[in-house]
Amino acid sequence: MTVSIKDVALAAGVSVATVSRALAKGPVSAALKAKVEAAIAATGYRPNLSARRLRSRHSDTIGLIVSDIRNPFFTAVSRAVEDVAYQAGMRVILCNTDENPDKEAMYLRLMQEERVTGVIFAATRATAETLDAEALGFPVVLIDRAAPGGAADAVVLDNAAAAGLLVGHLREQGHDRIGGLFGNTSSTGAERHAGFAAALAAAGLAAPARFVAPTAEAAQQAVSAWLTEAEAPRALVISNGLLLLGAMRAVRALGLALPRQLALAGFDNDSWTELAGPGLTVIEQPVDEIGRAAMAMLLERLEQPQRPTRKVVLTGRLVVRGSSLAEG
Repeated sequence: MTVSIKDVALAAGVSVATVSRALAKGPVSAALKAKVEAAIAATGYRPNLSARRLRSRHSDTIGLIVSDIRNPFFTAVSRAVEDVAYQAGMRVILCNTDENPDKEAMYLRLMQEERVTGVIFAATRATAETLDAEALGFPVVLIDRAAPGGAADAVVLDNAAAAGLLVGHLREQGHDRIGGLFGNTSSTGAERHAGFAAALAAAGLAAPARFVAPTAEAAQQAVSAWLTEAEAPRALVISNGLLLLGAMRAVRALGLALPRQLALAGFDNDSWTELAGPGLTVIEQPVDEIGRAAMAMLLERLEQPQRPTRKVVLTGRLVVRGSSLAEG
């Protein structure tokens, strides 16, 4: 008799979701992981991907659709997704959309034509708002962005809290003229702006913000113009790694010294950020955990197609470097 994931869960005394996360090397404690591994050994469970493919007429292929593969955040997440997919006997098709809803629609059609098993997707706000996984014919797990009303499973950072951490840090360093630069196409930028604005409002301060296309070039142009204005901010919060790169280029082109003339802090602990200037203060996202959790949720959805959608919210870590520290 075929052993199912439910049998493993019963033998281990845990939920099906816990077994799925353990199989995908997701966020599971060592004790629970040991229970699951013992139950798998005792029951002889093996993921029956071939049977699933025959039932669904899908291939053992995962679609991974990201907004910009040049962004190191998505490069790292993609690596984690591919690692887990390989361990599960699945292949990955990687597509890059440039935050373009038309390209997103094209690649979703491609995924239907390829009869993929499921898709992990970093969608623009416009696409996320109209996403219908049932109509697509395969399960979708959103990463970095979420759909309104829980229309799809999602793995995201607590963006508002992370932006608030950056504002709080800059306030501790004595700054009260803090501006923010945010991407204008994703829910991520909107959530980070909301956290930024709320933290400054709680301190009784204005929250000047600019919104740009999510590219380093757009950020460089916007920051260059902003910092030459009469009421330019003395500290900046930047909402992702590519925008932070553009902001740093603008700072260098203007010949500004960090942090004496401008404090700078942002998102994504990309390798270059510790080498730029005095080192850049950033929010480090748990990129490996995001990719693995997304794959775990997708495997869970395949085992339990009718279960309610879930949203996993992860926490970022503040990495303080010289770009934001008060000069002592």
